[in-house]
Amino acid sequence: MFDLLHTGHVTLLEAARAEGDALIVGLNSDASVRRLGKGADRPVVREAERARVVAALASVDCVVVFDEDTPLALIRRIRPDVLVKGADYERQDIVGGDDVEGWGGRVVRVPLVKDQSTTSLLAKLRPPPPAPPRDG
Repeated sequence: MFDLLHTGHVTLLEAARAEGDALIVGLNSDASVRRLGKGADRPVVREAERARVVAALASVDCVVVFDEDTPLALIRRIRPDVLVKGADYERQDIVGGDDVEGWGGRVVRVPLVKDQSTTSLLAKLRPPPPAPPRDG
């Protein structure tokens, strides 16, 4: 998704690039993000802008925007040797993992950077709710 790019994303992408000869990043389309139920205000940054920012990173060779709810069709089309996800995903929950391992590839889970998430970043950026009125 890579809505608001942060240190955790950059660290994940650098680790992913170190696992192979090239890094192709699958990026959820805006419609896909909305269907994932991330919130009415998500994505904050539109897909063309997100793709441009991610593509500008030295670790990234290519960005592909996908409109499906999961990247399974993209994974099957590209047939990567390595599939990388954040360690917040359990291996059995990584979409396409069985396919990649089935054709002889690997699935790698990268540890997350502590206290780095788009949700926490958005919470810091949003103003606090108004204080309730005082009696008397």
